[in-house]
Amino acid sequence: MPPAPPPPPATAPGDDAHALLRLLVAAGAVEPRRRLLERHGSAAQALAAGPAAWRECGLAAQQMAKLSRPDAVRLENAEKWLREPGHHLLDCRHCDYPALLLRGPNPPLALFVAGDPTLLWHPSVAIVGTRGPTPAGTAHAADFAHALARSGLAVTSGLAAGIDTAAHEATLAADGITVAVLGTGPDVAYPRANARLLARIAERGAVVSEHLPGTGPSTWHFPTRNRIIAGLSLATLVIEAAWQSGALITARLAAEAGRDVFALPGSIRNPLARGCHRLIREGAGLVEDPAEVIAALAPQAQVLAQDLRTRLDAPIHRGEEAVSRPAKDSAREDPDYQQLWLALGHDPTNMDELVTRTGLTAAAVSSMLLLMELDGRVQAQHGRYFRNR
Repeated sequence: MPPAPPPPPATAPGDDAHALLRLLVAAGAVEPRRRLLERHGSAAQALAAGPAAWRECGLAAQQMAKLSRPDAVRLENAEKWLREPGHHLLDCRHCDYPALLLRGPNPPLALFVAGDPTLLWHPSVAIVGTRGPTPAGTAHAADFAHALARSGLAVTSGLAAGIDTAAHEATLAADGITVAVLGTGPDVAYPRANARLLARIAERGAVVSEHLPGTGPSTWHFPTRNRIIAGLSLATLVIEAAWQSGALITARLAAEAGRDVFALPGSIRNPLARGCHRLIREGAGLVEDPAEVIAALAPQAQVLAQDLRTRLDAPIHRGEEAVSRPAKDSAREDPDYQQLWLALGHDPTNMDELVTRTGLTAAAVSSMLLLMELDGRVQAQHGRYFRNR
């Protein structure tokens, strides 16, 4: 199989990126800083507007002081991180900022992304659960993640021990797309044992954080991280969770954002099934097979595809530069694209079979199928693809 393409080279932070970093270093309430950014159109203009404009937008005195005299060490560390290849910073007005997250609860002012930021637009399912799962729970997380990845969906989770780790690992093993949302800075693995997994996801998927590089773990960061997991995903699937669990917070946030919530039932003698049973009683979908999740998400995936169609008509932004997307005809001339087109027939074919026929990775096949679908050349039904008649 062909190796994954290298991440695009990063550009040195320009005036707007520097100003945005200063807004982030100022910390404090997000809404006044968001108001300042939206009112003035860019971070550089917001910074140049001065204290009177900052006060008018509701910034506290402490925030204004930090904005005037930012922590030089934190600012320098963030700029150094941003200069590294494959590292990106997207504010909430950026065209690469994921549309689903903007519709979610309290979207972050900006996202640090290690890897490919366009993957945040890919239809995904959040898989969450306990940090100390049973062997069966670990197996269920891996099985569902593998099946969802092979169907073309991305898998989003929080890089925590247990269910999160099993979901990320299984998605990578399936050559699928996985997104890790951190409650630390984008360069800090928590737990530390997942440092290698973090690097693999940054290389082949995307690592996301709203926190400045170098930020360590904090109890308060993880519940807020969960809103990003829920906001990026079409649905949240809870594998195993106790009665009081962070996974239930993610599920609640997903429901409040109008997203689907699914839960796996378990034994009445398993305390880690109680949270799932609670969710099911409260209206979450009981699922026993990944196909049930895939089928349920087809309508939402179509809505996201329309958002992606609009996004594809705009330039791809990488740091301070804008790169034009190749025309559709040039994409059709790509050898891998032609190979996939030849592998498709008029009878519905699942993702596994297309991967076998082409020798391409599931992630590559999934991305090309999405483009073909947007181009009107391919239709999808229940995770199977065929040429549009």
